[in-house]
Amino acid sequence: MSASAFSLSAAIPTPGFDVIQGAPAIGGLRNPELKHYFCPRCMSWMFTRFLPDFVNVRVTMLDDTSWFVPFMETWTSEKLPWATTPAVHSYPGFPPMEDFGRLSAEFVSTRLT
Repeated sequence: MSASAFSLSAAIPTPGFDVIQGAPAIGGLRNPELKHYFCPRCMSWMFTRFLPDFVNVRVTMLDDTSWFVPFMETWTSEKLPWATTPAVHSYPGFPPMEDFGRLSAEFVSTRLT
């Protein structure tokens, strides 16, 4: 959330995500629908619970990031002019809720084949 032009994360289906060690701290409580979890020791942002169906996981927290290529970028209305990604979709804020089904299906059909 700071110190970079990018904030890389992956939307993981809630049933496929579990904290198996430690107890992350909640922080950044500006929106009751977004619960940001941080490492209690260094306060690095680790993941966000934002929808009942997904957990937004910071990709840099994963052991293997070699598979990750941005598919969608959000909040481009606030990006630095020189910051670019190979993302296929771009939104000035968050995508409308009605786009998530289509985006998920497209991601599965193009990235997990």
